[in-house]
Amino acid sequence: ASEGKDGASDAENTPPWEPQGKMGERSSVFYSAGQFFFEYLVVVSLKKMPDGQYEPKITYQFPKRENLLKGQKEEEERLLRAIPLFCFPDGNNWAPITEFASETFSFVLTNVDGSRKIGYCRRLLPSGRGVRLPEVFCIISCLGCFGLFSKILDEVEKRRQISMAVIYPFMQGLRESPFPAPGKTVTIKSFIPESGTELIELTRPVDAHLEHVEFQALLQRLHPQLILHIFASAVLERRLIFLAEELSVLSQCIHAVAALLYPFTWAHTYIPVVPECLLDTVCCPTPFMVGIQRRHLERVLEQPMEEALIVDLCQGKIIQAVGDEEEILPRKLQIEMMTSLNKHNNNNNMHSSEQVNTMVSEAFVHFFVRLLGHYSSHIKWGRSGSGSFQERAFCKAMASKSCRRFLKKFVKTNMFSLFIEEAEKSRIPQEGNG
Repeated sequence: ASEGKDGASDAENTPPWEPQGKMGERSSVFYSAGQFFFEYLVVVSLKKMPDGQYEPKITYQFPKRENLLKGQKEEEERLLRAIPLFCFPDGNNWAPITEFASETFSFVLTNVDGSRKIGYCRRLLPSGRGVRLPEVFCIISCLGCFGLFSKILDEVEKRRQISMAVIYPFMQGLRESPFPAPGKTVTIKSFIPESGTELIELTRPVDAHLEHVEFQALLQRLHPQLILHIFASAVLERRLIFLAEELSVLSQCIHAVAALLYPFTWAHTYIPVVPECLLDTVCCPTPFMVGIQRRHLERVLEQPMEEALIVDLCQGKIIQAVGDEEEILPRKLQIEMMTSLNKHNNNNNMHSSEQVNTMVSEAFVHFFVRLLGHYSSHIKWGRSGSGSFQERAFCKAMASKSCRRFLKKFVKTNMFSLFIEEAEKSRIPQEGNG
């Protein structure tokens, strides 16, 4: 598939580690228990250049890799070149400051072979007096679990305020622990001078597909009606641009939108926070889901861009639309989802974020089940055991006209094709099929 390169060839400065998250291609890699928690911890600091601008550079890397094979070494170098760009995507216009509220965000890098790595970042101001520059602690892992890594970054930040030297033994302990299975907990022993040995418990959520997600972030900023418009655009694989000033808001909201598509996965360009030097990504004609800092809005609107949905997360409104978002989803199902989202919105204070995650996810999964639940009975199995999907019969089987209209569009998407390809390969005896 050509999507993986999404116009990268004409952007000279695109790192070979392309930030086009091809979600779902390697999702099995994402969730296997028992592997390393992380591959690297790096610290990215701002260094003053001769022209007075600050440039992000890696100033610490753990572990240092020895004896890498040539291919691995090149891959590591590419990765280490791309990281600073995503830790300070807001460009080089920094100046020393005395106060800064630390923020947590994440980015996704996709290697040439489709394997993915996630960078979990905590940007903070080191403790001290007077003016100083923020730095970013970035954990690179191929495991998707935002809540768990946020907790690890809390520990890193706590230790950073004492001394860099205290971070190392904690990360070493973490590296030697196996990644827990869903619903399980791993306990890390950690010694901090002055306060003794601490036990840190890290638990993985039971539901693996919600590990990287905070639906509350979306519900707090957008009216349910708008969330459904965004979902409708994403389901038809259109171009989506999200704007916010804070990196944490961008990355949380974009991960949440991608998760609404479960059990399908977004298979196109996916950059939760676009670094300033890659802003021309919005010119690419293929589908994308990207987050851009709001200060770059003028620059984005000046680009020669195909139709896109632009969502302002700060003001909670859509500032550019194609115009048919209201009509894409079947009316009846739209009303059901709306009722469901409104209900969670009204009880916002009574539910934990896990409960909100489960409820919101159920509403969207239910939507897909209602529309597509009959797909398996439209796979014709040959003698050799390979299946072929009967697309026309599948669409026609729907009684409702608006559902048929939606399905005719949806079956043409990349995410549906990938899903059906998998289904055609894996024959699980259906009840009644003998």
